[in-house]
Amino acid sequence: MATRSMDGGVHAHDPHSCLCCRPEIFALTDRMTADLTRRGFMASMATSIAALGLPGLATAQTKTALETTPAPTVFKNFRLFDGQGETLRDGFHLRVDDGKITALAEGDVTASQDVTVIDCGGRTLMPGLIDAHWHAMFAPLPMISLLTSDIGYVYLAASAEAERTLMRGFTTVRDVGGPSFALKRAIDEGLAPGPRIFPAGALISQTGGHGDFRMRSDVPRSEGRITYSEEIGAAAIADGPDQVLHRVREQLMLGASQIKLTGGGGVSSLYDPLDTLQFLPEEISVAVRAAADWGTYITAHIYTPAGISRYVKAGARCIEHGQLADEDSVKLIVDHDVWWCLQPFTEASDMNRYSDKENQRKQQMVWDGTDRAYELAIKHKAKVGWGTDILFAPAATVNQGNMLAAMKRWYTPAKALKMATGDNGDLLALSGERAPYRGKLGVIEVGAFADILIVDGDPTEDIDLIADPDANLLLIMKDGYIHKNSIPA
Repeated sequence: MATRSMDGGVHAHDPHSCLCCRPEIFALTDRMTADLTRRGFMASMATSIAALGLPGLATAQTKTALETTPAPTVFKNFRLFDGQGETLRDGFHLRVDDGKITALAEGDVTASQDVTVIDCGGRTLMPGLIDAHWHAMFAPLPMISLLTSDIGYVYLAASAEAERTLMRGFTTVRDVGGPSFALKRAIDEGLAPGPRIFPAGALISQTGGHGDFRMRSDVPRSEGRITYSEEIGAAAIADGPDQVLHRVREQLMLGASQIKLTGGGGVSSLYDPLDTLQFLPEEISVAVRAAADWGTYITAHIYTPAGISRYVKAGARCIEHGQLADEDSVKLIVDHDVWWCLQPFTEASDMNRYSDKENQRKQQMVWDGTDRAYELAIKHKAKVGWGTDILFAPAATVNQGNMLAAMKRWYTPAKALKMATGDNGDLLALSGERAPYRGKLGVIEVGAFADILIVDGDPTEDIDLIADPDANLLLIMKDGYIHKNSIPA
């Protein structure tokens, strides 16, 4: 049997010997736990990973447990895409200090000896990409693996995928469902490379809703009993205003930057037809009020006009998906100043394909509605965010950049690029004081985070460059740290 390795390659693999059962993994565990000090942990991690030959788990230039400060860096000789306009500008230099952009000025640069100067050779400098609908814990594993594997294995898989996500140029993701709090912490503390994460925590779902991963044998539910998907924080089942309030507050306690409610049927889920409405208006209102009391917002998974109407009227600040929207529901989105996070789901896309006939039928409905949804969004000037929603499909995560390139079906490359940078940065700002990072994202301006890409070409004319990050993203910087630099000397 062939499997995809952590470095993205395909290798022969014994089907009776999984990675977590290899003797090397047991040795890694013993060595990692031998010294729980920060410095000892990092030293043992680096040595053990080298011994295992797992290059996908570590990056040479990644910061080490907050013990280092990135060197001051100056970029020169580039064409600037700032994430706010849709054209390139020339004649600037840019300085980075301590993870932030501290200067963006015209003219030549004079730098002292303690500053690293990078000559971009006339290439494009742009902000790091933002995926506003990502599932850091759900993307890298099939659903059956997520729901049956040891949680340690799930986190190892998610950590490896987080690094690959960063190396595709995605320096920030809005995680809209999954137990990503620990992964976020590890990335923020420098224990693992990966993008910034705006976590929602568990999918909050009614019984039988899109986030109900239970088996039929788990019903009826015994008093006080929770299933594995709830135990690991993948889902939180709530029925009635009191339970919804409880589950929302739990995710806020854990550090959610926004709250995700599953408001209608889903393509991947087991029990709910696509047209179903989930959560009563009074349940939604309680969730909206609880999130607002913490200075943040509710976003809702929903496809249908009726579902969009219910959630917008109840106070949700963002609609996820919405491919079946009609004219009236889109007008409602615009009139209430609600964000609409759409995904370019079409039959041509190599995304989230299902073997079950009912899942296929629901997926076809979404495919058929996507063109109309984008047409309505453009017509009514809706605030549109961009995301991928790669779900339970480890082989599809490599297509993250392809899904951005697919946006040229409806938008100019420059507009699509702006959507995945500055526009998505504005969407992230809905989290207000619950935003886990203090600074602007998705733009190149003084004071913004130094999340920077150098592209070998002009992505505002040819957005397909983003689809091949290995070849075309010559430099990837996040928070002032360089994770890749292959610019020719």
